[in-house]
Amino acid sequence: MVFNSLQFFLFYIIVTVGYYLLPHRFRWLLLLLASCYFYMAFVPIYILILAGTIIIDYFAGIYLEKIADQKKRKRFLILSIVTNVGILCVFKYYNFFAANINDLADSAHITGQLFYLKILLPIGLSFHTFQAMSYTIEVYRGNQKAEKHFGIYALYVMFYPQLVAGPIERPQNVLHQFHEEHRFNFENIKSGLMQMAFGLFKKVVIADRISILVDAVYAHPRQNSASNLAIATCLYSFQIYCDFSGYSDMAIGTAKTMGIDLMTNFRSPYLSRSVNEFWTRWHISLSTWFRDYLYIPLGGNRVPVPRWFLNLFIVFLISGFWHGANWTFIAWGALHGIFLIVEIIKNMLLKKAGYSFKPNALKSIFQALITFILVSFAWIFFRSPNVHTAFYISGKILSGNFSGATNFAINQFELLFTICLIVALLIKEYYFAIVSTKNTTFFIVMFSIIMLLCYLFGIFNNKQFIYFQF
Repeated sequence: MVFNSLQFFLFYIIVTVGYYLLPHRFRWLLLLLASCYFYMAFVPIYILILAGTIIIDYFAGIYLEKIADQKKRKRFLILSIVTNVGILCVFKYYNFFAANINDLADSAHITGQLFYLKILLPIGLSFHTFQAMSYTIEVYRGNQKAEKHFGIYALYVMFYPQLVAGPIERPQNVLHQFHEEHRFNFENIKSGLMQMAFGLFKKVVIADRISILVDAVYAHPRQNSASNLAIATCLYSFQIYCDFSGYSDMAIGTAKTMGIDLMTNFRSPYLSRSVNEFWTRWHISLSTWFRDYLYIPLGGNRVPVPRWFLNLFIVFLISGFWHGANWTFIAWGALHGIFLIVEIIKNMLLKKAGYSFKPNALKSIFQALITFILVSFAWIFFRSPNVHTAFYISGKILSGNFSGATNFAINQFELLFTICLIVALLIKEYYFAIVSTKNTTFFIVMFSIIMLLCYLFGIFNNKQFIYFQF
């Protein structure tokens, strides 16, 4: 069940209306059952995997709080982490490692092959695995009390709006909200619906329209000019942003209409003036997860400079691998690690030379443009099916040979319309990051206009969100 489908629209109305009609003490059960149904709409049997990890982490949390002995507490934490990471590795990474080991064996003329698993990746596995891990880590650190109500804990892991693609929530933010009674609040309804509408617009009007061109070009890179590849790459930057932030908007808005606040996951990342700033604005729930649970434990920047750079590179390398079992994702993460390290070295040298960082509008625009180019270049590896294709596309673009015919998979009017949509999106995000809904008349007019635009210009093909594959 995807957010951009009629099935979800009906599901959302039934669940939300039922949520407010039921007494508070039964609402957690409704949301848990609804979340189970939502998840089982993809591959029903995988609900058992989720249930197994929930049971293990629930009891691990209780024992982590009860036991005083630090060594025993650490064992329970390790058991929880190993269980979660182990399941993730089996379903997401086993075939990747098996394929690479088999290739090495073939090149060394070693007989015998590792078998492959014929299994599908459970949807959203990386997301709810990280969310479950954050719970046990926070209980271990003493920042969160163990949740005694099994149903509430299960709902924390399975809450349907953010179950399959985040935001990756911390227990401190969400768990207490499932215990609290949320009375019907029209302001929450208006605010949530407006955010859902903008999210739907980003997905069906912008992202899915862009995908028509990007998919056609990336499917046949050798038949397209460098101009085509460069344009498709830039457009993909906005496709993945509108697709993913559109999902986050709909998830946050859906929860908001029930009085539940989820964390902000995007803050206009393509207005960033550096790669470092980009990662404070893009997929915030994941970047802060890696910061708190990997980067800081490694020593962060409180170590000698070479070790600091190594910490950064390790974090981005693992971040890339988190996204998918493919060398393309590892290369994408490595590129961002290199970009960030080079950026830090540049700033160190400029500071040592006495250069004054005085901001001005022209400099900010130039910095934002350079950052966008770097991020878009890295997206080539993220989007390509394999590293050979990624190197071909990047090499052809970097060659600077933009001569030759430029034939697009969509007509010129459609391309111009898409560019206008992107410009309008950037203007909206720069001037109106949050659209006020306090004026009910304004809300009704704006909501109606956005939904009408979605109906008139949306691509309704039930195309899954890109991050569902992670």
